[in-house]
Amino acid sequence: MRRPEADQPLTPDDETNQTKNGFLALVSRLVFDEKLPVRFMYKTVPEHLNDTGWRMFTGYETEEFLENEQINMTPMPVERMTQLDPSLTELVTYNAGTVWERAPESSGWERVYDFKIPAPRVEVEITNDIDAFKGPREGS
Repeated sequence: MRRPEADQPLTPDDETNQTKNGFLALVSRLVFDEKLPVRFMYKTVPEHLNDTGWRMFTGYETEEFLENEQINMTPMPVERMTQLDPSLTELVTYNAGTVWERAPESSGWERVYDFKIPAPRVEVEITNDIDAFKGPREGS
């Protein structure tokens, strides 16, 4: 498989399962409750089969707002988001690791390279004790 050029959307030949399966984005409730435009978005690795990995925000979300994802982020079909804002159409063809923003009162999007995409925290206990890896023994 040939590699896509940097900063270019994927062509049908470049698509992977990561880009084909999902159809939902998580979108800030402020887009709908406050009728604010999407001004910041990134694509993470999809969390389930229906997820595209896109996360869309207005730029007015507080830390407290973002901490309660279950209430404040709503799953929305990407197609519906591109109908509401056609400027998203080309951007959503990019793959995981892509970040975009646009300034207020601007219609143009700019690629962001210095934003660290959040990843779920996984608690892992590290040990060098080989007995910790052994399962229960028969007759013990």
